[in-house]
Amino acid sequence: MRITPSILNADFANLRHEIGRIPGADGVHVDVMDNHFVPNLTIGLPVVECLRKVTDQLLDIHLMIEDPDRWAPAYAEAGAESVTFHVEAAHAPIRLARELRARGARASMALKPATPIEPYAEMFDELDMVLLMTVEPGFGGQKFLDLVLPKIRRTRELIGDRPIWLQVDGGVSVETIGRCAEAGADTFVAGSAVYNAPDPDAMVRELRELADSAWCC
Repeated sequence: MRITPSILNADFANLRHEIGRIPGADGVHVDVMDNHFVPNLTIGLPVVECLRKVTDQLLDIHLMIEDPDRWAPAYAEAGAESVTFHVEAAHAPIRLARELRARGARASMALKPATPIEPYAEMFDELDMVLLMTVEPGFGGQKFLDLVLPKIRRTRELIGDRPIWLQVDGGVSVETIGRCAEAGADTFVAGSAVYNAPDPDAMVRELRELADSAWCC
Protein backbone atom coordinates (compact mmCIF):
# COMPACT_ATOMS: atom_id res chain seq x y z
CA MET A 1 0.00 0.00 0.00
CA ARG A 2 1.43 3.35 -1.08
CA ILE A 3 0.32 6.73 0.28
CA THR A 4 1.30 9.72 -1.87
CA PRO A 5 -0.05 12.90 -0.23
CA SER A 6 -1.03 15.75 -2.50
CA ILE A 7 0.61 19.07 -1.76
CA LEU A 8 -2.40 20.85 -3.29
CA ASN A 9 -3.61 21.36 0.28
CA ALA A 10 -0.19 22.26 1.67
CA ASP A 11 1.26 25.72 2.28
CA PHE A 12 2.55 26.78 -1.13
CA ALA A 13 4.71 29.45 0.50
CA ASN A 14 6.85 26.80 2.18
CA LEU A 15 6.64 23.58 0.20
CA ARG A 16 10.03 22.33 1.37
CA HIS A 17 8.80 22.41 4.96
CA GLU A 18 5.46 20.87 4.02
CA ILE A 19 7.13 17.91 2.31
CA GLY A 20 9.28 17.51 5.39
CA ARG A 21 6.14 16.94 7.44
CA ILE A 22 5.42 13.63 5.64
CA PRO A 23 8.70 11.66 5.85
CA GLY A 24 6.79 8.37 6.01
CA ALA A 25 4.96 8.93 2.73
CA ASP A 26 5.73 6.82 -0.32
CA GLY A 27 5.95 9.87 -2.53
CA VAL A 28 4.74 13.42 -3.03
CA HIS A 29 1.80 13.94 -5.37
CA VAL A 30 2.07 17.19 -7.32
CA ASP A 31 -1.05 18.46 -9.10
CA VAL A 32 -0.26 20.53 -12.18
CA MET A 33 -3.33 22.37 -13.52
CA ASP A 34 -3.52 24.81 -16.41
CA ASN A 35 -7.01 26.39 -16.03
CA HIS A 36 -7.96 24.87 -19.40
CA PHE A 37 -8.27 21.11 -18.98
CA VAL A 38 -9.57 21.79 -15.46
CA PRO A 39 -10.95 25.04 -13.99
CA ASN A 40 -8.02 25.73 -11.70
CA LEU A 41 -4.46 27.00 -12.00
CA THR A 42 -1.65 25.64 -9.81
CA ILE A 43 2.09 25.10 -10.12
CA GLY A 44 4.13 24.19 -13.17
CA LEU A 45 7.50 22.94 -14.33
CA PRO A 46 9.71 25.57 -12.61
CA VAL A 47 8.27 24.68 -9.20
CA VAL A 48 8.72 20.96 -9.84
CA GLU A 49 12.35 21.59 -10.80
CA CYS A 50 12.81 23.40 -7.49
CA LEU A 51 11.11 20.60 -5.54
CA ARG A 52 13.48 18.09 -7.11
CA LYS A 53 16.39 20.04 -5.62
CA VAL A 54 15.05 19.98 -2.06
CA THR A 55 13.64 16.46 -1.64
CA ASP A 56 14.63 12.88 -2.34
CA GLN A 57 10.99 11.78 -2.09
CA LEU A 58 9.46 10.20 -5.18
CA LEU A 59 7.77 12.96 -7.17
CA ASP A 60 4.43 11.79 -8.53
CA ILE A 61 3.36 14.42 -11.08
CA HIS A 62 -0.31 14.55 -12.07
CA LEU A 63 -0.78 16.64 -15.21
CA MET A 64 -4.29 18.01 -15.49
CA ILE A 65 -3.42 20.01 -18.56
CA GLU A 66 -4.15 20.30 -22.24
CA ASP A 67 -1.57 18.95 -24.69
CA PRO A 68 0.36 16.66 -22.31
CA ASP A 69 2.06 15.17 -25.38
CA ARG A 70 4.04 18.41 -25.58
CA TRP A 71 4.65 19.14 -21.91
CA ALA A 72 4.83 15.82 -20.03
CA PRO A 73 8.33 14.72 -21.15
CA ALA A 74 9.85 17.84 -19.57
CA TYR A 75 8.66 16.72 -16.14
CA ALA A 76 10.43 13.41 -16.60
CA GLU A 77 13.58 15.26 -17.66
CA ALA A 78 13.25 17.40 -14.50
CA GLY A 79 13.68 14.25 -12.42
CA ALA A 80 10.11 13.26 -11.60
CA GLU A 81 9.94 9.52 -11.02
CA SER A 82 6.29 9.25 -12.10
CA VAL A 83 4.40 11.36 -14.62
CA THR A 84 0.64 10.99 -15.12
CA PHE A 85 -1.21 12.32 -18.16
CA HIS A 86 -4.95 12.34 -18.72
CA VAL A 87 -5.99 10.08 -21.56
CA GLU A 88 -8.82 12.51 -22.34
CA ALA A 89 -6.21 15.15 -23.22
CA ALA A 90 -3.49 13.06 -24.86
CA HIS A 91 -3.36 12.91 -28.66
CA ALA A 92 -1.05 9.87 -28.83
CA PRO A 93 -1.09 8.20 -25.40
CA ILE A 94 1.01 5.17 -26.34
CA ARG A 95 3.73 7.31 -27.87
CA LEU A 96 3.64 9.61 -24.86
CA ALA A 97 3.92 6.71 -22.41
CA ARG A 98 6.95 5.42 -24.30
CA GLU A 99 8.55 8.86 -24.28
CA LEU A 100 8.12 9.12 -20.51
CA ARG A 101 9.70 5.72 -19.96
CA ALA A 102 12.55 6.60 -22.30
CA ARG A 103 13.29 9.61 -20.10
CA GLY A 104 13.41 7.47 -16.97
CA ALA A 105 9.96 8.10 -15.50
CA ARG A 106 7.14 5.74 -14.71
CA ALA A 107 4.37 6.28 -17.27
CA SER A 108 0.89 6.73 -15.82
CA MET A 109 -2.50 7.25 -17.40
CA ALA A 110 -5.34 9.04 -15.58
CA LEU A 111 -9.07 8.85 -16.23
CA LYS A 112 -11.89 11.12 -15.09
CA PRO A 113 -14.77 9.47 -13.19
CA ALA A 114 -16.99 9.14 -16.27
CA THR A 115 -14.28 7.83 -18.61
CA PRO A 116 -14.55 4.05 -19.02
CA ILE A 117 -11.43 1.95 -18.56
CA GLU A 118 -12.22 -0.82 -21.05
CA PRO A 119 -11.19 1.00 -24.27
CA TYR A 120 -7.67 1.48 -22.88
CA ALA A 121 -6.98 -2.00 -21.53
CA GLU A 122 -4.94 -2.93 -24.59
CA MET A 123 -2.32 -0.28 -23.78
CA PHE A 124 -1.70 -1.44 -20.21
CA ASP A 125 1.63 -2.99 -21.17
CA GLU A 126 2.83 0.53 -21.98
CA LEU A 127 1.99 1.78 -18.48
CA ASP A 128 3.41 1.60 -14.97
CA MET A 129 0.36 3.05 -13.22
CA VAL A 130 -3.31 3.76 -13.85
CA LEU A 131 -4.88 6.64 -11.90
CA LEU A 132 -8.64 6.65 -11.43
CA MET A 133 -10.12 9.97 -10.34
CA THR A 134 -12.67 9.53 -7.57
CA VAL A 135 -13.76 13.18 -7.84
CA GLU A 136 -14.02 15.51 -10.81
CA PRO A 137 -10.47 16.85 -11.27
CA GLY A 138 -9.70 20.46 -10.51
CA PHE A 139 -10.05 21.12 -6.80
CA GLY A 140 -9.05 19.49 -3.53
CA GLY A 141 -11.41 18.70 -0.69
CA GLN A 142 -14.23 17.23 -2.81
CA LYS A 143 -16.49 14.40 -1.68
CA PHE A 144 -15.50 10.88 -2.73
CA LEU A 145 -17.60 9.41 -5.56
CA ASP A 146 -18.64 5.86 -4.66
CA LEU A 147 -19.79 5.34 -8.23
CA VAL A 148 -16.11 4.86 -9.23
CA LEU A 149 -15.72 1.75 -7.04
CA PRO A 150 -16.95 -0.67 -9.74
CA LYS A 151 -14.43 0.85 -12.15
CA ILE A 152 -11.65 0.27 -9.62
CA ARG A 153 -12.66 -3.40 -9.41
CA ARG A 154 -12.82 -3.73 -13.20
CA THR A 155 -9.44 -2.07 -13.62
CA ARG A 156 -7.88 -4.44 -11.10
CA GLU A 157 -9.30 -7.36 -13.08
CA LEU A 158 -7.91 -5.97 -16.33
CA ILE A 159 -4.48 -5.37 -14.82
CA GLY A 160 -4.24 -9.00 -13.79
CA ASP A 161 -0.71 -9.99 -12.83
CA ARG A 162 0.97 -7.03 -14.53
CA PRO A 163 3.22 -4.97 -12.20
CA ILE A 164 1.01 -1.89 -12.63
CA TRP A 165 0.09 0.34 -9.70
CA LEU A 166 -3.59 1.26 -9.38
CA GLN A 167 -3.90 4.73 -7.89
CA VAL A 168 -7.03 6.56 -6.72
CA ASP A 169 -7.20 10.31 -6.27
CA GLY A 170 -9.99 12.37 -4.73
CA GLY A 171 -11.75 12.33 -1.41
CA VAL A 172 -9.42 9.69 0.04
CA SER A 173 -9.71 9.69 3.83
CA VAL A 174 -9.98 7.36 6.81
CA GLU A 175 -13.66 6.91 5.87
CA THR A 176 -13.05 5.98 2.20
CA ILE A 177 -9.62 4.40 1.81
CA GLY A 178 -10.80 0.98 2.97
CA ARG A 179 -13.45 0.83 0.23
CA CYS A 180 -10.84 1.73 -2.37
CA ALA A 181 -8.38 -0.91 -1.16
CA GLU A 182 -11.11 -3.55 -0.99
CA ALA A 183 -11.96 -2.72 -4.61
CA GLY A 184 -8.34 -3.22 -5.68
CA ALA A 185 -6.49 0.09 -5.41
CA ASP A 186 -2.96 -0.07 -3.99
CA THR A 187 -1.77 3.55 -4.30
CA PHE A 188 -3.65 6.45 -2.72
CA VAL A 189 -3.55 10.23 -3.11
CA ALA A 190 -4.74 12.05 0.00
CA GLY A 191 -4.51 15.81 0.27
CA SER A 192 -6.80 17.50 2.77
CA ALA A 193 -6.99 14.34 4.91
CA VAL A 194 -3.22 14.50 5.43
CA TYR A 195 -2.47 18.21 5.56
CA ASN A 196 -5.50 19.13 7.66
CA ALA A 197 -4.50 16.57 10.29
CA PRO A 198 -2.65 17.72 13.43
CA ASP A 199 0.17 15.29 12.55
CA PRO A 200 0.32 14.71 8.78
CA ASP A 201 2.82 11.87 9.02
CA ALA A 202 0.73 10.05 11.63
CA MET A 203 -2.21 10.34 9.23
CA VAL A 204 -0.08 8.80 6.46
CA ARG A 205 0.60 5.82 8.72
CA GLU A 206 -3.06 5.50 9.69
CA LEU A 207 -4.21 5.57 6.08
CA ARG A 208 -1.67 2.90 5.11
CA GLU A 209 -2.77 0.66 7.98
CA LEU A 210 -6.42 1.01 6.98
CA ALA A 211 -5.60 0.18 3.36
CA ASP A 212 -3.51 -2.83 4.40
CA SER A 213 -6.34 -4.23 6.48
CA ALA A 214 -8.86 -3.84 3.65
CA TRP A 215 -6.70 -4.93 0.67
CA CYS A 216 -8.62 -7.26 -1.58
CA CYS A 217 -5.91 -9.16 -3.50
